[in-house]
Amino acid sequence: MQKKITMKEIYKSQGQCLFCGKMFSKAGIIRHLSAHLSEIAVKEQRGKSFLLKIGTSKRHESTPYFLSLWVDGETTLKTIDQFLRDIWLECCRHLSAFSYPRSKRRSGSGLFDIMEVFEMLAKGNAETDSDDIPMSRKAKTVFKKGLVLDYEYDFGSTTALNITVVDEYFVKAEKKVVLLSRNEPIPISCVTCKKAPATQICTACMYNEDAEFCDKCAKKHAKACDEFDEYASMPVVNSPRMGVCGYTGGIIDTNRDSVK
Repeated sequence: MQKKITMKEIYKSQGQCLFCGKMFSKAGIIRHLSAHLSEIAVKEQRGKSFLLKIGTSKRHESTPYFLSLWVDGETTLKTIDQFLRDIWLECCRHLSAFSYPRSKRRSGSGLFDIMEVFEMLAKGNAETDSDDIPMSRKAKTVFKKGLVLDYEYDFGSTTALNITVVDEYFVKAEKKVVLLSRNEPIPISCVTCKKAPATQICTACMYNEDAEFCDKCAKKHAKACDEFDEYASMPVVNSPRMGVCGYTGGIIDTNRDSVK
């Protein structure tokens, strides 16, 4: 179960462009980045790359979290998976998977071709689930403009994302995965004092009530909640996995990962 971000109605999610440093809304940043990449594609080394928009899955409540990634066509899904783990998800080395949306599976589009089947069989049981796309696949063999993929990390306390291929470019990306933009840290206020920024969340209370506290009020909450000091105190971080399982933050773009 995902923590609901209850301030989303009044908070305007925004992110900074890697190229020019300007700030844009969640809706506007991807159009702005696309314009930059179109200019780069005219001048730089030929190849293939993709602009990806990543957010929370439609199967869960929408949140202000987003990532804008520039991915080289030679990059494998495994490398993209590791990037998502490093910036948003990794806590206990859970399993993860990319898959085509269920509607496309039913209609027959997006199914594996014969080479994919041979590839999965050669790997034994590790990648034989027909719903999943093999992690060894390269971006250029999977992605195309307009494609939307499902992604899940941890099949117990699942964090579900959707990955939209906004556009493709005939140019190599600067690296395998380039972080072009990310939502700025969400200003979550302490539910007790209503003034200080929240730094801790109580995972024992969060699904029944708002449970984000500043350091001072967290000490007061610990007196009323036995579980808080024992196991339920978790840091407020800039990720849709905040408060889930053992997640305490990422190792990429750490200056935007926690409360400032």
